[in-house]
Amino acid sequence: MKSYEILGQKDTRSGFGAGLLEAGKQNQNVIALCADLTGSLMMDAFKAEFPDRFIQAGIAEANMMSASAGLAIGGKIPFAGTFANFATGRVYDQIRQGIAYSHKNVKICASHAGLTLGEDGATHQILEDIGLMKMLPGMVVINPCDYNQTKAATIAIAKYDGPCYLRFGRPKWPVFISEDTPFVIGKALMLNEGTDVSIFATGHMVWLAIEAGHALAEKGIHAEIINIHTIKPLDREAILASVRKTGCVVSAEEHQMNGGLGDSIAQLLSRELPTPMEFVAVNDSFGESGTPDQLLKKYGLTAEAIFSAALNAVARKK
Repeated sequence: MKSYEILGQKDTRSGFGAGLLEAGKQNQNVIALCADLTGSLMMDAFKAEFPDRFIQAGIAEANMMSASAGLAIGGKIPFAGTFANFATGRVYDQIRQGIAYSHKNVKICASHAGLTLGEDGATHQILEDIGLMKMLPGMVVINPCDYNQTKAATIAIAKYDGPCYLRFGRPKWPVFISEDTPFVIGKALMLNEGTDVSIFATGHMVWLAIEAGHALAEKGIHAEIINIHTIKPLDREAILASVRKTGCVVSAEEHQMNGGLGDSIAQLLSRELPTPMEFVAVNDSFGESGTPDQLLKKYGLTAEAIFSAALNAVARKK
């Protein structure tokens, strides 16, 4: 099992802030909009560097999405930022009708996603956002795993012509992807080659999958661990190639089991390569208030849960 050095502990929202600033330096058409959460989304540096390209939309997320669509018509590249719950559930109509339907070049930037938002509780811990966004025709859905990958993803979507949903989080998390690792939309990142079980993880769960991989290796089980940072378009070739080799699958995500990454992989495999599969995800439940670690443990989103799911998948294969 390949070892990864922890390069530090940083929140993925800070990776977004750094990437947004760099994207702004690279392209003067990049515009940032925020719904009264500039500090929370780490957009302060962009605002300071490009005050004439920053729009404070206030607590008016629907208006922000509609304004972003208008800016895109004018040739700008709007990055609309707010909490994931407000960036999807609150403004789904504006995104569907004003952005996705006409394939406008708007980047929806969603922070504080998932259970790891923590103490703010169920009303803010959206666990359905990936499903909401991936169902929109033409919408790219990206969920990077650490600070460096979030920064790279932010720069990448600025160069992509079309609507994108970028999901990131609040807690400090291990940084283990090197700064020079290329980010290619729609191309999964192989983290460890193995022969016994394929573990496909996204977002914060990628690091936990690596920890599970070490525990599995101690049991003589060689896990193939793949970072699915782009949930749509899904890297079907990478997934099918891995599953043909290992014969069983675990998906891991900080999201509802329904509608998330595992759902997409299961659809692919049911059509092309029926395979024993286990899911590590929230099972049809809202979250609650607590620390990120408490919540991940309570809802079964841990390295131990991935380890157990992998054992079950291998047993089913046999």
